[in-house]
Amino acid sequence: SRYYREVLPGEIVKISRHDVQTLDVVRRREGDPSAFCIFEYVYFARPDSIFEGQMVYSVRRRCGQQLAIEAPVEADLVSTVPESATPAALGYAQKCGLPYVEVLCKNRYVGRTFIQPNMRLRQLGVAKKFGVLADNFKGKRVVIIDDSIVRGNTISPIIKLLRESGAKEVHIRVASPPIRFPCYMGINIPTKEELIANRPEFHDLANYIGADSVVYLSVEGLVSSVQESIKARQDNNPKTPKSFIGKLGHCTACLTGDYPVELEW
Repeated sequence: SRYYREVLPGEIVKISRHDVQTLDVVRRREGDPSAFCIFEYVYFARPDSIFEGQMVYSVRRRCGQQLAIEAPVEADLVSTVPESATPAALGYAQKCGLPYVEVLCKNRYVGRTFIQPNMRLRQLGVAKKFGVLADNFKGKRVVIIDDSIVRGNTISPIIKLLRESGAKEVHIRVASPPIRFPCYMGINIPTKEELIANRPEFHDLANYIGADSVVYLSVEGLVSSVQESIKARQDNNPKTPKSFIGKLGHCTACLTGDYPVELEW
């Protein structure tokens, strides 16, 4: 029988035809908590993945609920750009007491937008990538939940599409904080100059992308959404070492610039 479990942070695993062996676990410096990438929860991982004993889908839903507490808005319905932010949108809608309604459907016949050779083609690609379910939102105030806005190119044509199809207002709520810093841990994040959060346009982002308002989840809100159930489990487990209490490790470097290791140049 096969047994699946998470690979621990710093663990080196050898998989062969015969078995799975742990070769080593590279420890953090004494007293330092591990620094699991918080963006795995926000964006990279599949929603059915289990990290640190919790399902990614559940964390994303909690991020949406937290976003509703931090950034409510007068609106008629909540939706998303299919489909990575759906759990967050459902959490937001549930917390606000607004209906979750689909406003876009994916066109299955269009290639990936990010590999288009230039910006204009990328934006055209986005518009063709989705069909508009106009009857669901005509004349209504729409909240769109996105999981992250990195460059700002993708959301702009979508907002335009919704307005042209009859949306009365389009409010953007982002279920993660703005990415401001490069990742040196192996995740390919665009250069600092490309990140919308570091550009002058960020100071009037709503106007730049054509939305009525834009609000991101706070770093504290994201961290609490990720750590809530881990903390509860730790607190209820008599085997949790005293030194571990309150020392949950998540890397937020791309959001805060606070790197988990000294950078050597």
